[in-house]
Amino acid sequence: MKLGAGRSEFFINFIAILITLSIAFVAVIVLIFLLSSQPIDTIYYFFIGPFTNRYYLGNMLNTSIPLIFTGLGIAIAFKSSVFNLGGEGQVYAAALVTTVICLALPTANGYFGGTLALAGAALTGSFLAGLSGYFRMKWGTDELISSYLLSASIIMVVNYFITGPLNDPTNNLLATKLIGSQYFLLKIMPPSKLDIGIFIAIATAVVAFFFMYHTHAGYEMRMCGLNREFSRYGGIDTARYLILPMLISGLLHGLAGGFIVLGTYHKAIKEFSFGMGWNGIAVALIARNNPLAVIPAAFFFAYLDAGAKAAMLHSDVTFEIAAIVQAIIYYLVTAKVIYRFIRYRKRVINA
Repeated sequence: MKLGAGRSEFFINFIAILITLSIAFVAVIVLIFLLSSQPIDTIYYFFIGPFTNRYYLGNMLNTSIPLIFTGLGIAIAFKSSVFNLGGEGQVYAAALVTTVICLALPTANGYFGGTLALAGAALTGSFLAGLSGYFRMKWGTDELISSYLLSASIIMVVNYFITGPLNDPTNNLLATKLIGSQYFLLKIMPPSKLDIGIFIAIATAVVAFFFMYHTHAGYEMRMCGLNREFSRYGGIDTARYLILPMLISGLLHGLAGGFIVLGTYHKAIKEFSFGMGWNGIAVALIARNNPLAVIPAAFFFAYLDAGAKAAMLHSDVTFEIAAIVQAIIYYLVTAKVIYRFIRYRKRVINA
């Protein structure tokens, strides 16, 4: 019975996601016909544009790298029934720490320095998120609020360093100096920005899935996510699982910031992480907090982003069309309208 129920739930989730994405695509087409004077060309470039050459395709896949990390961070937190809304600040601060470490070791071996920089990024994100988990455990502070406020505060601090002591006056952007070329991640689809970080991100998702579903700690985290009071009566140290999921969530957000610096920008740019935390939430919601499902969900969001950019370059629509579609998907997934409808229909049919 349990196996059958699990398969039924998977089927409902799968169908609901397909319907949600279909509605989003229909919304794109309707918006294009309303807003564009050349709708056929716009539709072509939105849906097909990201696959027309190596540059577009590579950049689309590269966009998915931080989305996989942030999506995983949110999925693990949500699966454990804790809420990390500070992803944006964690990514941003980790990117600054990555840059500072690389600039402080200008002659270091690339592998050693890069690993050290990523470790610093992971620890930075983990520390910032872990604070909210600790506050929840110690004083019952709502981690949803504390993580968001801490993120908003840390963004201001990072802005100060990027535009102040660490600013590169020779750059036409508000950014730090460029890190050493020995730290750049290997590109795999030139002339695009895609780098080997895509393989590390996918491997991380596999490891996260194994951890959540095939380890004792992962099982206890999921049980706390389902019912924290029941878990406590069952002998699980629930206080521990207020901090651990936040530490892991922050670590993954930190890695997102580290890989962006080493693989894409090679410096910290003011407010480059804008929207990354919220997109990570959307990716996790589409994936229904399943670490493996985060991979296609991240690819889909990257596809929307790439399609909007291609349509903007080759037609008369603006990039904001992607934000509208993302908002539609976000609403349908969070409101669970489609899921409730499918479950209702299933009950009617079975009756």
